[in-house]
Amino acid sequence: MSRTAPPSSKLPKPVAPAVAKPPASAALQLGPLAGVLGFHLAMASVTAFDLFERHIGQQHDLRKVDYSLLMLLLANGPLPPKRLALGLSVSAPKLTQLLDGLQARGLVQRQRSQLDRRSHNVVLTAAGQALARVTAEAAEPMERQLLRRLSVAEHAMLIELLQKVTAV
Repeated sequence: MSRTAPPSSKLPKPVAPAVAKPPASAALQLGPLAGVLGFHLAMASVTAFDLFERHIGQQHDLRKVDYSLLMLLLANGPLPPKRLALGLSVSAPKLTQLLDGLQARGLVQRQRSQLDRRSHNVVLTAAGQALARVTAEAAEPMERQLLRRLSVAEHAMLIELLQKVTAV
C-alpha cells in the first residue's frame, strides 16, 4: 500500500527563528574593512560628493571634473591639454570630451600657443572665469562643512597624506 503526502495546505508552515535586531544606533562591525584605506576613502568621498552636488554641481550644472578643470585654469592660466590631463588624471580622449562640453557652454576655448604655434592652450573665457570665481566662493562653505570635525593641523595632515596616496 503506497502512502501519499498530505496536501501542502495541511503541512505546518516553517517558523523563522526569532533573531534579535541590534539597535539602529549600534556600530556596524567593519571586520577586515577597518584597515582598508580604499574603503575609508570611498566612504569619505560619498560625503564630499554629496556636499559638492548641493553647493556646486546642481546649482551650476558642473560635474566634479568640470569644476576641477575650471579651478586649474583659474589658478594657472592657459594650459596645454597634456598638462590638464595629467592634473586631472584623465586620458587624452576623456579630456577632449570634457573640453568639448565646456567649450560648447562657452566656458573654455582652445587657443594657439604663443610660444609654440604648433600647439594649443586651453583658456577660460570671460564666462568661464566668472563661473570659476563664483564656484570657488561656493566651495568655501562646503569645505567648512567637510572639515568642521578636523583641527587645522589634522586638515593639513590629511591633505598631505592624500597627496602621498595619489602620487604616482
